Amino acid sequence: MPPEPLADIGSEVSEYAGDNIRKAIAKINAEIAVRQACFENVSAKCDSPENDRKRLAYLRSEEAVAREVFKLLGDGIIPTTKSGSWMDSHKFRAQPARYKTKYRQSIFVLALFNYFTISPTVNIYGTSFGTDKIAHFFQQGYTYYRIYERALADGSTPDEASKKAVRWGRKSENTYYGTMVGGVFSNADMFANYAGMRFYQGLTKETRIGTIERPATVNLKNGVWTFNEAKDLLLRPYMTDHMNEALNPSSFVPILRSSIRGIVKKQSCPQWRALYPDRTKRDFESITEALMLWYGEYYGFKKSEKFVTIGNTCFAGSEPGATGETT
Repeated sequence: MPPEPLADIGSEVSEYAGDNIRKAIAKINAEIAVRQACFENVSAKCDSPENDRKRLAYLRSEEAVAREVFKLLGDGIIPTTKSGSWMDSHKFRAQPARYKTKYRQSIFVLALFNYFTISPTVNIYGTSFGTDKIAHFFQQGYTYYRIYERALADGSTPDEASKKAVRWGRKSENTYYGTMVGGVFSNADMFANYAGMRFYQGLTKETRIGTIERPATVNLKNGVWTFNEAKDLLLRPYMTDHMNEALNPSSFVPILRSSIRGIVKKQSCPQWRALYPDRTKRDFESITEALMLWYGEYYGFKKSEKFVTIGNTCFAGSEPGATGETT
């Protein structure tokens, strides 16, 4: 845990996302103006009337907006993204904004390669998670969105399309994004992917997130895109404890799991017990159980009987008659 509480940078991250969305629609609107002018004054920039009409239809579509937003926030050489690089390098107004555990105190002290995959922790709208979750949100979230849209076009129902996107996510997390490479299947990554999909779906449509009626991020008015100034609803509804790997646990391969549990007991448990002296193992188990779904939506949570959790590692003896848990 950070030696001092991290400042909440949620508003500044939302400003950054909002600025990039404005840039995305400004670029689209500029081309809309050019294409529209072609019907009045033919120039070298014009195509055939038929092609100009098709291009205008695309520029005024959800697909065009999602693509341009992705280019500015989610694009990059995997696993890096423009938004992820910004999160790791930007000097935030509020400080301290980031914290990364030193190598000798990290859970991957016996796995040097894995240590380099650890992202700094940040606090966004009151929940703490690694900056890599923002990269997952804007990058893999867009991949989910495209899988979802293609499935709908092929005749799938919205529920079937969501499940298809999640299956891709679980496959990638079991292989080149997670278990195969680093021995870790991150449920928090799975959520960030899914929440990112819902963000892209909400760019041009009203969406419901739990009890929140979230307006479309941009609206098409008189043939051009305008930005909706609902700042508190741009990212806040998606930033939840589902992204916190201390509360939404990952699955580790056996060779890592035993050492990680021991390191957590030594390095983290004293801080957690001091911060939450009245909490019990069951309290933390309830939190994890509540994070398996997101407002009833399945995002790909992978269950395990061998999770290393704050509850079973730091508070295993807090219940009457508890004997602790072995690895």
